[in-house]
Amino acid sequence: MRVFTAVIAIAAGILILGGYFLQGLFPALADVQTLLLNWAIILVGAATLVGIFNLISVHTDKVRRREKGSTYSAILVICLVVTLLLGMILRPDHSAMEIVMNGIILPSEAALMGLLTISLLYAAIRLLRRRTDLMSIIFLITAAFLIFSFATLPFANIPALGTVGRWVTQVLALGGARGILIGVALGTLTTGLRVLFGADRPYGGN
Repeated sequence: MRVFTAVIAIAAGILILGGYFLQGLFPALADVQTLLLNWAIILVGAATLVGIFNLISVHTDKVRRREKGSTYSAILVICLVVTLLLGMILRPDHSAMEIVMNGIILPSEAALMGLLTISLLYAAIRLLRRRTDLMSIIFLITAAFLIFSFATLPFANIPALGTVGRWVTQVLALGGARGILIGVALGTLTTGLRVLFGADRPYGGN
């Protein structure tokens, strides 16, 4: 059975790669690639639905048992069901869905981002208490500087402060983010090649 699943995974990987690189020589590979990708999308959608139903089941069971934090679980389930029903009945481009998006979801995300910023600064301060070195000091100074650069404060209108803050976010931070994405891409490529050659078999429990 494990050999059978390995053969299916390797064959699917080779066909999809062939659809990318050899579709000029073998046009039929493009159709096979599209078919396999559509199957993968369907499987991902089904897995997402299973995850949503599992989330609802876990939190409703938590509410039924009246465990700690069950109030937040109830709010989560109610908001999830209401949003799902509104999306199914009214469609995402309806004005009511835009009101929900602009009046509830976006402000909640903005509040969470604000809390994340404060938590980041607090974590930097705690880091200095446990490990005081050059990198910790640079991390704290950078976090505090960026907060003061983009916050709505009287001294935030200094042009040089905003210019340096934008340079840090658009040059240094963006360069680091691209480096991380390159590392993720290389790791994904390596993992895919190992699965393609049968060295790793995550679908078989190994």
